[in-house]
Amino acid sequence: MNDAPYIHPHADVEQGATLGRRVKVWRGAHVMAGAILGDDVVLGQNVFVGPGVEIGAGCRIQNNVSVYAGVNLAEDVFVGPSVVFTNVRRPRARFPRKDRFDLTRVEAGATLGANATLVAGVTVGRSAMVAAGAVVTRDVPPFTLVMGVPARPSGHVCVCGEALAKDGELLRCRACRRTYRGSMDALEEIEA
Repeated sequence: MNDAPYIHPHADVEQGATLGRRVKVWRGAHVMAGAILGDDVVLGQNVFVGPGVEIGAGCRIQNNVSVYAGVNLAEDVFVGPSVVFTNVRRPRARFPRKDRFDLTRVEAGATLGANATLVAGVTVGRSAMVAAGAVVTRDVPPFTLVMGVPARPSGHVCVCGEALAKDGELLRCRACRRTYRGSMDALEEIEA
């Protein structure tokens, strides 16, 4: 098996970027020096990855997304087409804040729907799901579905992505049969 990264001839991966095994970088993508891409990462067309950005193994970043310095994606994160990340809460052209980026984190297994916007400084929890077009202005707890402008909790999702249904004191996934317990802000999977 060939573990070498694939870089499209019309992509730009700067010297000093670190690419894991089996990474795919498609047409028009630009990966800056200092960026770190884990194994099996796929960058769609016109994706920009800034310096110092860490993208975990197995992430899929769809077309037309810019992942700026100050944004970190854990493993197996799905970023839908045209998702917007910001890295400064109060930007001004006249007063650059390049040394004061607000850290934005997307934890393992989370999904960001097409055209979602994440305001700088938020954390999207493990296996959370941000609906298409949502504007995330505050942290999203693990396993939580948020939607709207601004994004508000709308339910819970399983690690597999399906909605969770109430079953007494517990929440269960009808698709994969996983079980969860806890509150809106602190949901955890119960080991089978």
